[in-house]
Amino acid sequence: MSRRPWLLEESTLEEVRAGEFEVAVLPLGATEPHNTHLPYATDTLEAGVIGREVCRRAHEMGGRVVLLPTLPYGTESNMRSLPLAMNLQPTTVFAVLKDLVDSLVGSGIRKVLFLNSHGGNDLKPFLREMAGHTPAHLFLCDWFRMVGDRYHEIFQHPEDHAGEMETSLILAYFPDLVVRKSDGSLHADDGAVRPARFDALNAGWVSLTRPWHLLTKQSGSGTPHEASADKGRQVMELIAERLAPFLVELSESPLDEQFPF
Repeated sequence: MSRRPWLLEESTLEEVRAGEFEVAVLPLGATEPHNTHLPYATDTLEAGVIGREVCRRAHEMGGRVVLLPTLPYGTESNMRSLPLAMNLQPTTVFAVLKDLVDSLVGSGIRKVLFLNSHGGNDLKPFLREMAGHTPAHLFLCDWFRMVGDRYHEIFQHPEDHAGEMETSLILAYFPDLVVRKSDGSLHADDGAVRPARFDALNAGWVSLTRPWHLLTKQSGSGTPHEASADKGRQVMELIAERLAPFLVELSESPLDEQFPF
């Protein structure tokens, strides 16, 4: 296998020193159930494979970017009643990220992208909290939110959790981890969710932290049954063609007094 100098976990000290990286990408995942057909590592696997594809393209386009190992734990406080949903409280996540940002700053990196794959990781408050308290410039991409304008060109059903889009990505890049029935169909329920008793919640006028064991039957929210590997590759292409050029631009942009404007 050829060397991938933009991938920190495979790199040596000499390669890192020679990389002169401008941008660090930190993928964030989670360890939680995803219906009965996808693995607990779904969010982590997605974050890693998207990060590798995006950073590979950025590197080939001249971007001085390094991909950090994926953080496999996130906030699962609304899944605490489901077995082995491994929770880090938001304040714990923030503390971990602060330490990692400090490590990057100590290595001379001032541009950081959090590539988030888990809806429970609400990181915008962290960016606000760190503003003015670190020389690093922090950026956030919830990749599952960046495809909304073209989502229905690829998928038939809305995605929330372990639905058509997530299942398609795992079918495309980790097909051996998808559980099927003897007839070849997905070993999954329909992903239906229980409506709240309050119209304001159902309409989205009021929100809450949804208790997942009451909301869903098997932790899935969104039907997965029309997923395909081809759809997974299509959405990967969309993500990469949007995010890789941004990383190159970010790498090349000078850190002047007006940055990022």
